[in-house]
Amino acid sequence: MTSPLKSSFVNGAFVEPSGAEQILENRNPSDPRDIVDRFARADEQLTHVAVEAANAAVSAWATSNPQLRADVLDRIGSEILARREELGRLLAREEGKVLREAMGEVDRAGRSFKFYAQEALRASGEKYESVRPGVGIDTSRQPVGVVGIISPWNFPIAIPAWKIAPALCFGNCVVFKPAEMVPSSAWALAEIISRSGLPAGVFNMLIGPGRSVGDALMRHPLVKAISFTGSEQTGRQIAAIAVERMAKVQLEMGGKNPLIVMDDADMEVALDVALQGSFFSTGQRCTASSRLIVTEGIYPEFIARLTERTRALKVGDALDASTDIGPVADAKQLEVDLDFIRSGIAEGATLVCGGERLVREGGGYFLEPALFVDVTPEMRIYREEIFGPVLSVLKVRNYEEAFAAAEDTPFGLSAGIVTTSLKYAEHFKRNSSAGMVMVNLPTAGVDYHVPFGGNRGSSYGPREQGTYAREFFTRVKTSYQLS
Repeated sequence: MTSPLKSSFVNGAFVEPSGAEQILENRNPSDPRDIVDRFARADEQLTHVAVEAANAAVSAWATSNPQLRADVLDRIGSEILARREELGRLLAREEGKVLREAMGEVDRAGRSFKFYAQEALRASGEKYESVRPGVGIDTSRQPVGVVGIISPWNFPIAIPAWKIAPALCFGNCVVFKPAEMVPSSAWALAEIISRSGLPAGVFNMLIGPGRSVGDALMRHPLVKAISFTGSEQTGRQIAAIAVERMAKVQLEMGGKNPLIVMDDADMEVALDVALQGSFFSTGQRCTASSRLIVTEGIYPEFIARLTERTRALKVGDALDASTDIGPVADAKQLEVDLDFIRSGIAEGATLVCGGERLVREGGGYFLEPALFVDVTPEMRIYREEIFGPVLSVLKVRNYEEAFAAAEDTPFGLSAGIVTTSLKYAEHFKRNSSAGMVMVNLPTAGVDYHVPFGGNRGSSYGPREQGTYAREFFTRVKTSYQLS
């Protein structure tokens, strides 16, 4: 039976498909025969309609009662949490995260909305003494206006949530474009938001290709800010367009995150941290630790045990409770991963385990986690972001070499170290150029109420999440008054 056609959400209603639109089929990467949903694709014209609807709603929402905003965000968060298992299964089915990880992502999305429900009531300003007698000064924060949000496929509900929630919290109107690879979670989120009590036009969601919808959104003169998570190449293009028309821009892009394992590390902690950070979520996280830097004293035993643990990981259907690692997101990403594996072998690295495509009855894009040793710093697998379950290990002599190797990257999102030495831990926290530093924890895995972001080629603009989100989603106004 053909599934009903779903559509974008514009100006308070789901758009009625005309029948002339291009159709997007959302397929399950664990079993591509399974069509999760069918969508009518939005186009440039509908993007303009959505932006104009958002702009028409800006004034009233910007000056709305903060309790109204708090109540709306709290209702959204509560429903997401109440439907955690249902939404988690949907996410696992469309993106390929194993079920426990998918439900954890849904939980994070719900809690992001509830966090910003409270932030809506914490609007504050500052008063200053003027250097001129009889003059009073105060500062306040005002919303930016219409915000364009473009999210990636690897976190189809958490990343939209941590962008949309603060945008609405601080009085902005939103036009949201999810990745076409994962539209079902975005549609489910939009359906929840549609019943939250938001006025028409405050939130809009467009399911369509980046080359038309995304391009029209970032170029529209009424869009005053753009928050984007995705590839570095696309991020640089967005930055250029935004700067040209003086729009605010916030970019979260790539990562090639290092994890140092020192001779003094607790072996079990090091193995758990390396496996989780490198291979969980099929390695499809911008914070994944895809560069493992190991000092020579612990190296032989650590590699032997890491190889054993990697081989023991079960790759399978994301909805199977016994699965450790689900499929790669789609056929294109699988070919990218396989190309990197071929490149690593050709450049002289040793593939000690994994790296083969697994053939299953229902198809699916399954890949054995690949572990490379004898890696050198100039190899592609060591330098370029892969976004798959491919781990490169570099052997070094000591902490000084390890730290230098960790810093040798154009990226700077997350970095980790496993050590029992307070000296090394403190030096690494203080001196790492990454935006987020982990000690005895995986490089992937962050809380929803603290700032998220990196440096160098990983991020551009104000941090996301927590109270720091107000830096991007508001502007500061300074007011003077003669008393």
